Formats: sequence, C-alpha cells, structure tokens
Amino acid sequence: MNIKLIVSSLSMLLTGAVYSQNYISPVWSPDLGNGKYKNPVIDADYSDPDVTRVGDDYYMISSSFNHAPGLPILHSKDMINWRIIGHALQRQIPEDIFKKVQHGNGVWAPAIRFHQGEFYIYYPDPDYGIYMTKAADPTGAWSDPILVFEGKGLIDPCPFWDEDGKNYLAFAYAGSRAGLKSVLAIAKLNDTGDKVLDRGVIVYDGHVIDPTIEGPKVHKRNGYYYLFAPSGGVATGWQLVLRSKNIYGPYERKVVMEQGKTVVNGPHQGAWVDTPSGEDWFFHFQDKDAMGRVVHLQPMKWVDDWPVIGEDKDGDGIGNPVLEYKKPNVGKDYPINNPVESDEFETQQLGLQWQWQANPDGTWLTPSHNGYLRLYSQQLPTDFKNMLDVPNILTQKFPAENFKATVKVRLVANEKDLNEKAGFIVVGEDYSQLYIAGTIDRYALFHGMCTKGLSGKAESVRQVTAIDSGFIYLQVRVTDGINCNWYYSVDNKKYNKVGETFKAKPGKWIGATLGLYATREQTINDSGFAEVDWFRVDKL
Repeated sequence: MNIKLIVSSLSMLLTGAVYSQNYISPVWSPDLGNGKYKNPVIDADYSDPDVTRVGDDYYMISSSFNHAPGLPILHSKDMINWRIIGHALQRQIPEDIFKKVQHGNGVWAPAIRFHQGEFYIYYPDPDYGIYMTKAADPTGAWSDPILVFEGKGLIDPCPFWDEDGKNYLAFAYAGSRAGLKSVLAIAKLNDTGDKVLDRGVIVYDGHVIDPTIEGPKVHKRNGYYYLFAPSGGVATGWQLVLRSKNIYGPYERKVVMEQGKTVVNGPHQGAWVDTPSGEDWFFHFQDKDAMGRVVHLQPMKWVDDWPVIGEDKDGDGIGNPVLEYKKPNVGKDYPINNPVESDEFETQQLGLQWQWQANPDGTWLTPSHNGYLRLYSQQLPTDFKNMLDVPNILTQKFPAENFKATVKVRLVANEKDLNEKAGFIVVGEDYSQLYIAGTIDRYALFHGMCTKGLSGKAESVRQVTAIDSGFIYLQVRVTDGINCNWYYSVDNKKYNKVGETFKAKPGKWIGATLGLYATREQTINDSGFAEVDWFRVDKL
C-alpha cells in the first residue's frame, strides 16, 4: 500500500473533504441584504489575508502559525460572502518539530496566485525559509511543500511573473530571526518557481519613515512595478505603496490608507483584487486584540497611477477605512454564506473550522461515532506545565465579538485513578476552562484558569460540583471580544454561572480560540474518551 496516500486520505477525512453550502452565521454576517455590506467581512482571525481572483471566483488564504491543518482556503463569488473550502497544508513540516506545540511558529503571512492553470501558495516559516505548494484544484490535494528559499528570518513572500518571462519573489525579514527588519527585498525565481536563483536584493529601507515595513505584494500596472506593503506595526500602522519603472527600484513611496478618525486601527497587510466589471478592491486586516486580526474589504481607485484605498473625504490622497459600503459589482447577487462555526458531528468529515494545536496522529479522534465526536484521552506531554503545552486541543477561532458557544459532552473514563479529563477551553496567552475529571465510578466538574501561560505558569483549579456520568452542557458567553463568562447545565435549560469574568487574551500572533480536548496523566492500555454530541455557536 502507498503509505503517503493513506496519510493523505486520513488527513482529508479528519479535516473534511466537503464543505457546507449557504451557512448563515447567527453571530456575524457582513451582507446587509440591501446592496451594501459592513466591515469586517470576516470578524474572525484570518490574519494576513491574501486574495486572488480566477474568473468569477475569489480565493483567500491566511496565516495559520502552529495550527494544523494549516493555510485555510476560503472561497467567495462576491468578496462579501465567504466559506472555508479546505486547507493547503494538512501537516506542518518538519513533522517531528510540529508534533509538539510551537506557539507563534509555523506558517506566517502567505501569498496565493494563479499562474498557467495552477494555484501557487508561497508561505514562510521564519525558522526554515520560504516554501511553495501548488494545486490545479484549490479544494483538492496540494503538492508537498518545496523549500524555495532556505534561511532564517525570511518572511512574507509574494511571487511575480513578468511579461518578459522573468520571475521574482518579494519578501521581508523578521528581526527576531534575521537580526534585521524594516526592509523589503526582491529575489530571482527559476522558471518553475520552486527555487530562488540568488539571495535577493534589498530594494527599500523603511527604518526612518516606514518602520516595520513588511508583507510586500507585487503588481504591475501601466509600466509601473508596485509593492503594496504594511508599515508601522500591526495595531498602529498604515498601508504603504511603492512604485518604480524597474523592479529593483528606486521606489517612490505613498501612504494610501490610514486609520484617520475611524475606529479601524492599523489598516494594512492585504490584497488588491479587481472584478470582471473593472472595479478595484483591497482586503486588509484589523488587529482586535483577543479577537485576532479580522478581515476588512475597502473600495479602491487609481489617481495619477497611485491607488487610494477606502474613502478620501478630505482629498489628501490618503483613504480611510469604511465600515459600510455598497457591495462590489460582480454582475449578480449571491446568497448569504458565512464560515461555519457549529458542528453536529453527524458525518465522517470534521468541520473545516477545526484546527489542532499541533500535528495530529491517528489516535486523537473519531469524527463521528454514531453521531458523536469521540476525542480519545491523550497522555500529557512529559514537560507539561499547563494546557498550552497540550497538542491535542481541537480549536476554532472566535467567530464574532459577541456570541455564546455551547458543547454537549460527557467523559467516559476507562480505569480508576487515571485522572482522565474532558474539557472546553478558551485558549490564549491566558486561558480559562471548564472540564470534567474522574474515574469510571466518580465524576466532577472543575473550573481552571491560568495567567501568563506562555511563560509556563501553573493553572489554578477549583471543583465546581460533583456530576454523574451523563452528558453535561458547558457554555461560554463572550462579549466585546474579550469578556468570557462560564456556565454549565445538566438539562440545557437552567444554566449556572461559574467563577468571575475572564478577560481573554490573544495567543502568540493569533487571536483567542475555543477548544475541546481529552487528556490523561498516565500511560494506559486503552484510553477513555470525551464524547461530544454537538458544538453550537449562537447569539447571546
């Protein structure tokens, strides 16, 4: 048998080979139904978005850092209504490194392009270099990643195929690995796009007026090469555009979008796309602390061969973000469709919204066992300090600023005195959770909280109540993207509050996430499991 084929098939099973149609989120939908939309178009942590149009279809990818599967792919027909259709990276590489949790490492800001009938994704791992993967069908199997450009601190790649047949790769540097940042560089690519031909040339230094410039996206228009690049930091910066008649410069600079008097801080890092009707639009993110970096869509126009992004009400040539605007003219109206959040676990395809904290193996779950998700308890890592060290936490993003998430779950322990657990957790640098712990004859519900978890601090725990072996309902209610309150119920009718309000925090480069898990403290011949009937996100 072909072992690689088996692993690929298993990955498709675990991550969901099919995707839901026309899901309307109860907590955030940007389509206002009157020809207008509101920002963010995705109020969830799809950090560093890049988008490409192929015919009438739009495809978005984003950073995924240490989570697996990585490189989520979303699809839209109108740039407003998006759905998750797959992941380009089923497992992080090197696999022996990413079998352990690697907070903040892995896939940083990627780029997606369509070239000669194939989709190309270039993504950086700041500890290893820049990789490329490609596919003819974005919902199908992607090629094994190829290390195109080896080196520490190489980030934010974007390929460019020029009309003269020459190929290039724009990129930036991460100061934490390279000892240099705030510069942009261009390297030559070979004909097949899978290897650089040199180490690159620095074409712009932003230290004086554009600190932390990064994330270059290369375009060409009217004889100009353009580098769209964010500057000034993720929470406080602006969108810069550089242009030159030569790809190596010298480049002129212009700020084309900034926060101004709006509430949209740090509007930058994204993608210029157009419509078949000739309109121009720009995707970018906004850093919203525990919510992560959410996705906005801005109108864009060209003035004197410079883009202006957003609305330029004062006529200074610098746009400001819009919160509401008319929808793009794509020739027709499409139904509302949002990224899926809830999961009934009725099929053998786990919802595409789920990601693990590290590379999974085949013993972590059964996606549907008679209509229930089974999470088999995994032994805690030998160097365990707190839950941020646990690889087998099944996570998904906060879907909006205000929502409630409820899980119907029970623990089926296998042996006495094993300390098996089944939990529902809000994960960030700080975390909080409700979990069931027990043996085959005695169970209890516990409330845990940990501050400064990434620094190795221990979790504080208290018992809430003794429970029986049946299903229990665990719920978190989130307001303003940060305030989390825990509740439990034995009948899904009366909910009892647990503890004080927990202030969610982002993780390492990502927003807070919702997670499910099953663990144990000891070696065992046959593990117990958490049995999950459903996971539901709803409005408060």
